[in-house]
Amino acid sequence: MSSAYIIDACRTPRGLGKAGKGSLSEIHPQRLGSTVLRALAERNNLNTAEIDDVIWGTSCQKGRHGGDLGRMSALDAGYDVKCGGMTLDRFCGSGLTSVNLAAASIMSGMEDLIVAGGCEMMSSYGVDNDLPLLMDSGNEHLRELHPQPQQGVSADAIATLEGIDRQALDSLAVESQRRAAIAIENGHFEKSLVPVYHDDGRLALAKDECPRPSTTLEGIASLKPAFTNLADYALNDEGLTYRQLLNARYPIDINHVHHAGNSSGVADGAAAVLLASEDYVARNHLKPRAKIIAMANAGDCPTLMLNAPTLATTKVLEKAGLQLEDIDLFEVNEAFAVVVERYIRHLGIDREKINVNGGAMALGHPIGATGSVLVGTMVDELERRNLKRGLVTMCTGGGMAPALIIERV
Repeated sequence: MSSAYIIDACRTPRGLGKAGKGSLSEIHPQRLGSTVLRALAERNNLNTAEIDDVIWGTSCQKGRHGGDLGRMSALDAGYDVKCGGMTLDRFCGSGLTSVNLAAASIMSGMEDLIVAGGCEMMSSYGVDNDLPLLMDSGNEHLRELHPQPQQGVSADAIATLEGIDRQALDSLAVESQRRAAIAIENGHFEKSLVPVYHDDGRLALAKDECPRPSTTLEGIASLKPAFTNLADYALNDEGLTYRQLLNARYPIDINHVHHAGNSSGVADGAAAVLLASEDYVARNHLKPRAKIIAMANAGDCPTLMLNAPTLATTKVLEKAGLQLEDIDLFEVNEAFAVVVERYIRHLGIDREKINVNGGAMALGHPIGATGSVLVGTMVDELERRNLKRGLVTMCTGGGMAPALIIERV
């Protein structure tokens, strides 16, 4: 089996994912994608005709996000037409799955040079994307088998079932903001950040727009839970609610503990990772930054939806023949505070090893891009700290989680 190496990674700043308010909201998604694709080609002096494929993650594949955004972004970036492109959807895990599939193609010996990444412009559709999951006509059978509420309702349910109180979740959120502020102040993201420009040459955004470094425990304690009313919103003519969907499998009195401060920020952004085979590295005298050690995917209860990262971590460690103590750093997407808090408690993770530069509660979560962002963040941080191995994982809609272990070269 061939080895797959990470040669480089870059990302745009994350902008507020709100129409008319975020600095990236007027940029077309394929222009945002082409920004990072072009940067990878220029930074590494690539002959883009030699890129076997662009594997791209985008969760909302409609409107401006439709029409194979991976291929269109590559063309927009000036890549040779010989370089193909595809677009996939694993909800929030799309950007990490794109990296895993690229690595698998290279390790199988079928490909030599692939760009993996993702893009999401949440400002173009917000959080109310189309009909609620499984509410459209014809899905009654699946809804009976696996009722799936809105993710925030699931997050509150998990906190209730696990006995995790709001204070613990708020503390994690404040720590995420603190760590992100330190990382930004000390330039921890600068190696990967690529500024975004409007077509007329004006700077659109050069730094992350979502962080709120002044966040305090006292401040977010005053925020009202975000999903109480949503849980009881009538989803169809029969008056079915998210709470009823949840209670069909877990008949509990939900303690609503998540709010804007301890949930991931709605964001716009794109990221890309350049991967190559050992042969291509040798032939072209490239300098790898990290090596792919193992990848895995795991599924868990679709109703609770957000718990699979724990299983994916156990699975990817087994594939790599490693133990938790062999991992120096963890990046676990902060979709909601309970995702990371539960992960830490169930696996016994040292809090000083996880999300050391903050996470999506501070920096935002451009759904299809976040996984690729986290891979780049991990590579940068392993190098900065002179550490060896990192593990990246994240929850997704439908109760899934991809995972990846990399080793610094």
